[in-house]
Amino acid sequence: MFSRNGPGSQMSRDFYTLDELVQRLGRDRRQVEKLINRGIIPGRRVGGDWRFNEIEITHWLEQDLRGLDDQGLANLEQSQRSVELHEQSPIAALLHPETCEIPLDAGTRPAVLQALIEVAGRTWQVWDPASILKAVKEREDVMSTGFENGIAIPHPRNPLPDAIGQSTIAFGKTLSGIPFGAPSRRMTDLFFLVLARDAATHLQILARLGRLLQKDDIVQGLRNSMSGLQAYDLLIEADAKIVG
Repeated sequence: MFSRNGPGSQMSRDFYTLDELVQRLGRDRRQVEKLINRGIIPGRRVGGDWRFNEIEITHWLEQDLRGLDDQGLANLEQSQRSVELHEQSPIAALLHPETCEIPLDAGTRPAVLQALIEVAGRTWQVWDPASILKAVKEREDVMSTGFENGIAIPHPRNPLPDAIGQSTIAFGKTLSGIPFGAPSRRMTDLFFLVLARDAATHLQILARLGRLLQKDDIVQGLRNSMSGLQAYDLLIEADAKIVG
């Protein structure tokens, strides 16, 4: 959300200008303009100037990042300016030993979501678990957050700043794969719940997780982990090795 200061008052707005969008995406301006003109990036003209709704852009980015390589994800991560993270990696800042659970005691999609929210609640930062569960279920109903490699990253469609005290990541591994709506109907056994207070933090988390989970050795290491602490140590160590 951007703010503009007027005489004696402040007015918030929920859109980006073209210049702001280029900065937010971390991409070349010509590339962004090409995607806009092709109708790939959602936007509209107002008085001859482009305007881009913040929520629409966040939703578009969520889908677009599935096809990004490490450099593309790095550019997206670096273009986000999360006040909450203070230049820290979102994994190091928001994942904790107590928010990693192996095994995650769940055998269905609803049970997984409920269990992950309970795990995240160990931070004492989950203020309204019922609202979070409702929002995460609604997001999964729109489109599954499952990937082809047996990983899912459930999250609310929009940030819920009134439902959490601070952004949080929870991880869980089920004893066996469950149907979670992943492409090719692959079973899912590794789950990351992402709860963010704002869009910038949300996208930075997703980009960082994407970079980690593109590495086959990390994914296999998570599957081989016998405890939440072992998985936590693996993720923190791998996260520290990421450059850029």
